[in-house]
Amino acid sequence: MLERPDPRMKDSRDALMIARNSDGKLVRRPLSPHLQTYRWPVTMLSSILHRATGVALSVGCLLLVWWLVAAAGSPGYFAMVEGFIGSWLGVLMLLGWVAALSYHVLNGVRHLLWDTGRGFAHEGLNGTSYVVLGATAVLTLLVWVIGFAAWR
Repeated sequence: MLERPDPRMKDSRDALMIARNSDGKLVRRPLSPHLQTYRWPVTMLSSILHRATGVALSVGCLLLVWWLVAAAGSPGYFAMVEGFIGSWLGVLMLLGWVAALSYHVLNGVRHLLWDTGRGFAHEGLNGTSYVVLGATAVLTLLVWVIGFAAWR
């Protein structure tokens, strides 16, 4: 059943934007927090990053498939793909892929811990989000240091 609109309001659309302040006066309120004043919680950022890194991993796998197809093909084609992967853009893409993989795996472990019922306290949610972000940076750096050491 629909509620009758307040007779002091001009039309029913105003009901969505009218509230009472502490003095009891009717005042206009925004429908949602303004984008410039709204602060993203770290848990929301980690959720969005988890989805984005899943997409980035899928796209990054195309680079891996391209390299494998080139390895199975001619030496000239393989040299061309290796040249691209060795360029600044290719290295940047590989760095992003390793970072996305690190984040997605570590956040997946966090989700597995949630499945056991651990870490649902508000402090735990924020804390584990920061741990995953920090561990991602450390793991990405570690993979690249070991990779460069093995390459030399």
